[in-house]
Amino acid sequence: MHILIAPNAFKNSMDAPAVATAIEKGLQQSRLSFTSEKFPVGDGGDGTAALLLQRLGGQLIEATVHDPLGRKISTSFGWIEKNETAIIELADASGLRLLRPDEYNPLRSTTQGTGELIRQALDKKAKRIIIGIGGSATVDGASGILTELGIRFLDGNGNILPHLPESLVYLEQMNTSNLDQRILNAELVVLCDVDNYLLGKAGAAAIFGPQKGADEGTVIRLEAGLNRLQEVAMRTTGRDMANIEHGGAAGGVAAALSVFLGARLVSGIEYFLSITEFDQALEKATIVITGEGSIDQQTLQGKAPFGVAKNAKKYQVPVIALAGKLPLTISQDLRNYFNILLSINHEPLGLQLALQHTEVNLARTAREIGELLALADE
Repeated sequence: MHILIAPNAFKNSMDAPAVATAIEKGLQQSRLSFTSEKFPVGDGGDGTAALLLQRLGGQLIEATVHDPLGRKISTSFGWIEKNETAIIELADASGLRLLRPDEYNPLRSTTQGTGELIRQALDKKAKRIIIGIGGSATVDGASGILTELGIRFLDGNGNILPHLPESLVYLEQMNTSNLDQRILNAELVVLCDVDNYLLGKAGAAAIFGPQKGADEGTVIRLEAGLNRLQEVAMRTTGRDMANIEHGGAAGGVAAALSVFLGARLVSGIEYFLSITEFDQALEKATIVITGEGSIDQQTLQGKAPFGVAKNAKKYQVPVIALAGKLPLTISQDLRNYFNILLSINHEPLGLQLALQHTEVNLARTAREIGELLALADE
């Protein structure tokens, strides 16, 4: 028996490589005779860039940029010399994890630092730039990135708007004459882990704003700003930011990079599995074990475990999925992709305690899976 261990991160608890290691450790504690391969995966969420760099080979390039609130920080991006590819994690420069909870402020948080990383990648003459955009602290419609690359956001008097994205409601024109033309000659690939559109009840402000500190009034202000950005962008480029699938990802970053920079928006997990040649590992597998912190109907909208399961289905490889949280009733839609769904929590725990025990619970659950598979083998 050859087991392919391909989990995503368990958010706020363990990254994907640590999850894979815990699962393998649990299996090794069982009586099962098996071989295994750890293949942690990412769907564009926080941590995806590091996984890509590890799989594809490359080096980290140190960089000094500005965090979401404009403070200088040290960070890095990935560089693959052989094909002149930069791999950027938006969360490394503009991520929510860079702020304390009392600092969350989506009216003033920007993606400037991510723009600085893009510019430094262009300085290295990058021919392709891959950006994972999960985990952002921002709902700025990529105004920080675009400003850093030379686009000017102006009011009716031709003055540069201060304090973006709060002031987007006053946007009247966008001057693209100073756009860094190098970005138009590079392939820009944006890995998206959600398919939300930019505006509306399921849009960037309404769905993701509260996660980043927005109260009801702030959500209304952010939505108004994104509406204004969409109107001016339409007038400037002839393209409608509101009609782009994945456009609401990272607070509108995806839509803006598509419209202004010609970025290709892709399903993060599909792109990840393709570029890392995941199917070659699948062909050798008897069983796949995947998982992430929560699995529910939303998982089927392009989250990592769904991508893994969908590819496994092509090769008729059974899939076991582990999660910290599962629905009380498992839908047939989920059953169509996951042969077995197991919660790793074995007793009632508050969220903080459950997060603290993730590693132990993963290993214990994997050990029991190993014992069950060993029984079936006898």
